Amino acid sequence: MRQRYANLVRIRTLDPELDWLDIYQTMLRLEFPWDMKLGLNLAFNRSFSLPAIAAVHTATGELTERTQKRIDDTGLLMYEMVLNGFDQPRGRDALRQINRIHRPYDIPNEDYLYVLGCLVVIPTRWLQRYGWRQPCCHERRATHLFYRELGQRMGITDIPGSYEEFETWFNAYDAGHLTPNDDAAAIERATRSLMLGRIPRPLAPLGDGLVNAMYDDRLRRATRVVAPARPVRAGLHLALKVRARLQCWLGAPQKTPLFSDGINTRTYPGGYEINKLGPQTDET
Repeated sequence: MRQRYANLVRIRTLDPELDWLDIYQTMLRLEFPWDMKLGLNLAFNRSFSLPAIAAVHTATGELTERTQKRIDDTGLLMYEMVLNGFDQPRGRDALRQINRIHRPYDIPNEDYLYVLGCLVVIPTRWLQRYGWRQPCCHERRATHLFYRELGQRMGITDIPGSYEEFETWFNAYDAGHLTPNDDAAAIERATRSLMLGRIPRPLAPLGDGLVNAMYDDRLRRATRVVAPARPVRAGLHLALKVRARLQCWLGAPQKTPLFSDGINTRTYPGGYEINKLGPQTDET
């Protein structure tokens, strides 16, 4: 059991104000790789459902017509920044590409803040509910500082000063702005197959119900998704809780970090160039 908490012991020796990248990398690559990837998927899914943001995505067709590529591009750019930080060449290139992709759109600062809040809050909530252990205060602080740095380098202003403040802001904005809309419903239908791909094959017949159960009531309303049957919801909750307990009692720290052999995607089986990710415009 002592070995199970080796990474946490190390994290607690670090200073999140200085070592936030190291801590966040450890969370994603060693401590919670499956949960963090799923949490980030749910975060982007929610951010795509905000009416103003959903309208931009359906207008471009990036998420509804080129779904796999758009999701792969988003994941690659995000993971390049996590793996390399913001000051190494690949991390700088990924950030530059993100800023180039967003430059043509007149997106309000609060909508950018909402997307950032999704990335801070949604994966953390998933870990709090279904992780094999609770994220510690250092991990919550490092998560906030990683995305604060990302936000500042994207020119986002008024970023709340702590995880707790950001969660409070996010809750209020989410409650007031994540409303039912046809664009979000169209995006959800297009991206659903990607979520279904994460369902174990024996549970495939229950796939739609399980995906619906991963959403909360507000996200289901925004995307016009029906509430799952109560047994499906309860079964998923129980299965995830059992998985967490088994991981805690029987698991061991992951020895090989996530993405140690590179980031593999369906769209780019032979590799990719960072400056070619995302929609290509005349300026590239």
